[in-house]
Amino acid sequence: MRTIPEREALTVEFKSDRTGLSDGDLIDAVVGMTNTKGGDLFIGVEDDGTLSGARKQHLDVYGVSAMIANRTVPPIAVRAEIISESDIPVLHLEIPMSRAVVASSDGRILRRRLKVDGSPESVPFYPYEINTRLSYLGLQDFSAQAVAGAVTEDFDPAERDKLRSVIQLRGGDTSLLELDDEDFDKALGFVKREDNGLHPTITGLLMIGRSFRLKELLPTATACFQVLEGSKVRVNEEYCKPLVSLLEILEAHMKAWNPERETDYGLLRVPVPEFSPTAFREGIVNAFAHRDYSILQPVRIAVEDDGLTICSPGGFIDGIDQHNLLSAEPHGRNPLLADTLKRLGLAERTGRGIDRIFAGSIVCGRPWPDYSESTSRSVRLFIQRAAPDIFFMRMIREAEQKERQTLSINSLMILSLLRTKGALTADSLSSLLSISISRVQGNLERLVSCGLVAETGSRKYSSYVLKRGNYSFPEKDNGTMVLSDSAIARGEDLIMKLVMNNGMVRRDDAARFLGISNDQAYRILKKMVIKGSLKLQGKGRYAYYVHE
Repeated sequence: MRTIPEREALTVEFKSDRTGLSDGDLIDAVVGMTNTKGGDLFIGVEDDGTLSGARKQHLDVYGVSAMIANRTVPPIAVRAEIISESDIPVLHLEIPMSRAVVASSDGRILRRRLKVDGSPESVPFYPYEINTRLSYLGLQDFSAQAVAGAVTEDFDPAERDKLRSVIQLRGGDTSLLELDDEDFDKALGFVKREDNGLHPTITGLLMIGRSFRLKELLPTATACFQVLEGSKVRVNEEYCKPLVSLLEILEAHMKAWNPERETDYGLLRVPVPEFSPTAFREGIVNAFAHRDYSILQPVRIAVEDDGLTICSPGGFIDGIDQHNLLSAEPHGRNPLLADTLKRLGLAERTGRGIDRIFAGSIVCGRPWPDYSESTSRSVRLFIQRAAPDIFFMRMIREAEQKERQTLSINSLMILSLLRTKGALTADSLSSLLSISISRVQGNLERLVSCGLVAETGSRKYSSYVLKRGNYSFPEKDNGTMVLSDSAIARGEDLIMKLVMNNGMVRRDDAARFLGISNDQAYRILKKMVIKGSLKLQGKGRYAYYVHE
């Protein structure tokens, strides 16, 4: 069985040794990989994956490792081994990702990237990209650097006054209000002392810089708001302004393109917007706080037919990806800027603004926010357009009012999964949420104790469902259940998911799962049998239904 990969990738490189691989080419490959994500380098393999074998000089694992360490600055320690595939010797080098920028001993600095066709290549690592690399690794705070050519006169007093108002309105750090302008700027890191006095930092210019100086000194600090209807562009505006003013403009734009629908809640009519305003605010605050300001691209907000997209230049930083967004320890690319936004009250103080982005969709029974289109060059948040699930919303609100506290993001996600997928085990929830089984069990215990979730099955093979009576179809004023066509269709969908999970379903199980009567459950099941989606097995009290 072949252990060497079949093709190259960002972290996999093949090098032919048929005509003799030069030390310079080998060092260039190592430098490019260690300056990116590290990976595996195979000497004696052609670009198409064909095994051709390594020459004798490259079969000395200690000699090759020593040569690499001697010709890289700082020295890179690689792990080397000989792999024999079909009696063809191949040298395998395991290259670590460096926590510093590495050069060859003759001064060449390279990085690795993917070409349009998906194949990898090593390219020059230009000086302006070094800040991006160090920020990605969390070794440098780009936002704390002084701006070349900037002076304190580039600050706009009106923007500083606006920040003081924001602190009062949004419950920021009120101790800042007691400071004069100079101490205010120093406390928030807006200025940095250098040899000839105080100079504005990138954070200072972003927060209170005059617009025309911001365009001149930091042209990457731009945002673009677009509204697209099919192929037609309805709105396309670009701005370069201090962040608070920019947030106000973007929120005003979004309000105009975020329609609301009203729903009955007791005696009240409650407006439900298409997109959560809280999620939108956290999304754009995150985009500005964690973007890469060395990349000449704007933060892009696009309202399209299928949803809302917020695109932030610069990929996820080291240790963060789309799968661990909700569980990783909060840290960002621009610590000073992020801390400033927290102290002003504009960002979540715990650094868990991502929780609010997810909660904004989940509490309305909508699909989760999606980061799957993110790349190494940008983070893309997509929030899908979808009708709210009013009954799910009521269940959440009533539970939070009863418990007098909001549900945690993990609890909300568990409820959301049980709503869409039906009965699930604790192990299944742990896998779907990418969190530990102990966290899942702790949240399930709380949800069971507050009456939102019910445990079914035996102790050893137990699963969890939304509790009967909490999540159900609408009722008439006299208390009898109304099953509309849409409600029946949804009931069929949920029953089918229950069958696929458990292999079968009884009438009592379906009634309990949907929160309806046995007669109504029987009518839905009978309709599914007629359609051919379910098959009835057994008779009377022993009857059950399986997938056809």
